[in-house]
Amino acid sequence: MTKTRSRDQGLGRARQAAGNGSGGVRRSWPLVLLSALLVALAVPAALLVAPGFLGPEPPAPAPPAPAWQQVPTALSPVPGLAPPDGSAPVPLPSAVSAQLEPLLTADGGGTFTAVVQDALTGQVLYDRGGSEGRVPASNMKLLAAVAALRVLGPEHTFATRVVAGPAPGQVVLVGGGDVLLGPGGSKKDQVMGHAGLATLAAQAVEALQTGGATGEIKVLVDDSLFSGPALNPAWEPGDVAAGEVAPVYSMALNSARYDPAVTTGPRPQDAAMTAAEEFAAGLRSAGAAAGLTVAAAVERLPQPAAGTTAPARPEGEGTSQPVVLGEVQSATVAEQVNLMLQDSDNYLAEALGRLTALADGLPGSYDGATAAVGAQLAAAGLAAEGMKLVDVCGLAMGNQVPARQFSEVVRAITSGTDTRLRSALDGFPVAGLSGTLDTRYGDAATARGAGLVRAKTGTLNTVLALSGYVVDADGRLLAFSFIGNGLTPGAAGNKEALDRAATALAACGCR
Repeated sequence: MTKTRSRDQGLGRARQAAGNGSGGVRRSWPLVLLSALLVALAVPAALLVAPGFLGPEPPAPAPPAPAWQQVPTALSPVPGLAPPDGSAPVPLPSAVSAQLEPLLTADGGGTFTAVVQDALTGQVLYDRGGSEGRVPASNMKLLAAVAALRVLGPEHTFATRVVAGPAPGQVVLVGGGDVLLGPGGSKKDQVMGHAGLATLAAQAVEALQTGGATGEIKVLVDDSLFSGPALNPAWEPGDVAAGEVAPVYSMALNSARYDPAVTTGPRPQDAAMTAAEEFAAGLRSAGAAAGLTVAAAVERLPQPAAGTTAPARPEGEGTSQPVVLGEVQSATVAEQVNLMLQDSDNYLAEALGRLTALADGLPGSYDGATAAVGAQLAAAGLAAEGMKLVDVCGLAMGNQVPARQFSEVVRAITSGTDTRLRSALDGFPVAGLSGTLDTRYGDAATARGAGLVRAKTGTLNTVLALSGYVVDADGRLLAFSFIGNGLTPGAAGNKEALDRAATALAACGCR
């Protein structure tokens, strides 16, 4: 047995040695083919896996953005209203009516009146009770703006002065109609606070030093520029208590607010004295280094009895003029008008009304203001028959003005012949963006009007109004006025009705 196994092993070794020839080559082919297959599969797999180690391939450069998407290289010019395009088609009145009639529906009680006009020609495109007298709320400020710009002029300013008092050691702060005074330094780039009482106090200290003043200085205040009641008896006491307005004086800090950013709530009830006390504090601070002291109490300058000589005014009528110790100038009338319209500032509107009356030779009172506004509208051909004005800010429920008058006033501002009125264009709030329209036009029904509708708002308990202008889808400039009276207080659908109607005009290709 042992020999047999040895023999078999020898035969196996002999066959193995023989297999190292052509038989060995045949058995190696499968290995070669397998290796080639693995290489073929490994190359694409490597291409797929490699980015995980090497990072993604850099993207191809994006094509350049169009010009209107490029970052600007310079500031654009101040936006304004381009001249009306007379070649744009005028909407068909029937088409405008079809758009607006379903929208101007009161939510609850009350009714809407409305007028839409082609701004360039005056053609009436829609009229629903447009000649009826209505309570217009703050749309009244459009009338006050026109009157102020016509009488005072867009570039006019108002001076607040400090003059030498009637007795040694006295100085008089004289109100010249600026109710936007700031407590600090003058801020020439702002409307509110353009003239600062701290700047005025520093001027007065320098003048007093130059004049050799010593001892205690007494501050008096002369606010006699305005006359008549400080509060309009036509205003509701609740509106006054809520801070919608305050007693009107010929000078005030922050439009008679404690804080310019807080537009409701308690307000100074004697704005002139509040301003004078702030000036006295500034004079005390500035005068400390110069060795001047300032009396704590501030008093009004005694006014002469009827029939005697009145104290000299800042503009200087009379035979003798007091020595001017300091003076600061307000923002321009145009800037103040725009602020009044943007913020619907009742106090500023009433002050501008009285200043308009004084410049027109009328008393600086509520009656003088309404008379001056009415006279200027008549002189401009804008007065409506039966119009009744009891204030110029629109807070009183006794005002009666038709929608047609407001659309005509908007026409005069946007495209009339008196170019002074163009100064009011920047004052119209822009839908969804600025002023009293900044939080409106945000829903699906009105979003197409955002940025396009420009209009003055008006809001009282049962009154809503919207008067302004818009360029329609065909490029035609339209003036409009919508006024709702007798409305259900707080009904959300009423304000939405106004905004939808204005949006319909903006989207109108009404041919």
